Amino acid sequence: MEILIVGAIIIFILIYNNTIDKDKFFADNQKYLEALKEDDYQFLVYARYGEDVDVDQLYSKRVTYAFIAFLVVLVLSISNNNSVEIINSQFFLNLVLSIVVAVVIFKVPYSQLKSYYKQHLHEIDVMLPYYLKSLEILIQHYTVPVAIGKSIGDAPDIFKPGLRRMIDRINSGDASVDPYMEFANTYPVRDSMRMMRLLYRLGIGSQEKKQERLMMFSRTVSSLQNKARETKYKERLNHMESQTMIMLVVTGVGVMLVILISMMMMF
Repeated sequence: MEILIVGAIIIFILIYNNTIDKDKFFADNQKYLEALKEDDYQFLVYARYGEDVDVDQLYSKRVTYAFIAFLVVLVLSISNNNSVEIINSQFFLNLVLSIVVAVVIFKVPYSQLKSYYKQHLHEIDVMLPYYLKSLEILIQHYTVPVAIGKSIGDAPDIFKPGLRRMIDRINSGDASVDPYMEFANTYPVRDSMRMMRLLYRLGIGSQEKKQERLMMFSRTVSSLQNKARETKYKERLNHMESQTMIMLVVTGVGVMLVILISMMMMF
């Protein structure tokens, strides 16, 4: 047991001093570590930080911090027990505790990314109609897949991971509605399902049907834009009302304080 404690301390020091090449460790065990990575982790990272961030580096930090937490908790929990018998009897419990702490440390960054994404779904709801309007202009001159590919560069950053994934599936030969539905499920905001179905139908059929469907798509996008404008207007109105209410309350409290001070000075 003493050997285990000393070994854990030595490993921790070697990792901290970069004596052990953790990059080589990740490279050698990549297939095992990738199995722990969540399916939507890369998408959430891109949605939070943009596509310039190094996803692998962030993930390696998660694994490193979780491993260090495992070693620290294991060493501390064992070293707090003075009796060898207690150590032997509680070693399994200490090991389980260390694993639980490591899992929590590993999952916290993912939970934060997930929470950030859910908090910004409202912003996505407002941005989607304006993106679709720019896409509509491109569809007038190109096929739907080509228009989507050309729209990625000017699309809001939060849409880019989902758009790239959708266009990759389409270019790989998936001619079904699934890539479009996957995008709608990734951004589950108002009318995203219906808009993606309309977008899919635009890419199939004859040129005459495309013009009819494009007109329907245009009318729907315009309706969504109007709703987005109304939402923005209501938000600004509510913000102004809240600011006015705060100002009135502060003014009222100030007037009451002045009157109270005046009355106290009179006595």
